[in-house]
Amino acid sequence: MSPAVPRPNELTPETRDFYRRALRLLTEAEVPFLVGGAYALARYTGIVRHTKDLDVFLRPDDCPRFLRAFADAGYYTELTYSHWLAKAFHDDDFIDAIFSSGNGVAAVDDGWFEHAVAGEVFGEPVLLCPAEEMIWSKSFIMERERFDGADICHLLRARSQDLDWPRLLQRFGPHWRLLLGHLVLFGFIYPSDRGLIPDRILRELLSRLQEEMHSPAPAERVCQGTLLSRSQYLIDVEKWGYRDARLVEGDMTRKQIAQWTAGIAVDGQR
Repeated sequence: MSPAVPRPNELTPETRDFYRRALRLLTEAEVPFLVGGAYALARYTGIVRHTKDLDVFLRPDDCPRFLRAFADAGYYTELTYSHWLAKAFHDDDFIDAIFSSGNGVAAVDDGWFEHAVAGEVFGEPVLLCPAEEMIWSKSFIMERERFDGADICHLLRARSQDLDWPRLLQRFGPHWRLLLGHLVLFGFIYPSDRGLIPDRILRELLSRLQEEMHSPAPAERVCQGTLLSRSQYLIDVEKWGYRDARLVEGDMTRKQIAQWTAGIAVDGQR
């Protein structure tokens, strides 16, 4: 009898076993981590989708410990992008160790851990990324081939009443327009549920918008599109004379930006 073929959106036993061993390995190596991605999304929204990678989030200073723990256990590892991502591989499956974001803005800090939620993944007790940090980091993902706006709206629909809204506003900081854009989009997608977004939050953001409208525009020509996509706004900074917001507002070097841009040809737009 031929082996059972996993159904779409279902993990093979080998992949499940690898993920389970990886979670235990991190725990035994005492590497502080949070589980995010699809497994945190499932906890918050009930949406279940399995992928060929498991996302764990850790502080930047703990990335070398992650790499050492998996290398010592016999897995191939790499620091894929020095400003935000490392990986550990087992055949076609891999673990993403995320310690910032591709744009260098959403670095993992103590706040992620202070507000983490206890959960269970593959039978292992873990801490999950807070919903607020998920919304914040996902808000910047607007590539041609990937847009995380649906995840954000699903998180808002499921968790709006439990969100720490002041902390979410603080996370966005000077990028509050981006949060306002996602909240406006939420009201378009769910007209009957638009009341889930607190009035005080919308009033605060709209007040900021009104104030900004009556203020002089910045003299410096900066393109913040590079915070949303590593490919679609390159012409703005390479040909049209705008400064790259990743250098002005983010925490990236020119060398890291060059590596991240070169990666488009290797791993696509993700």
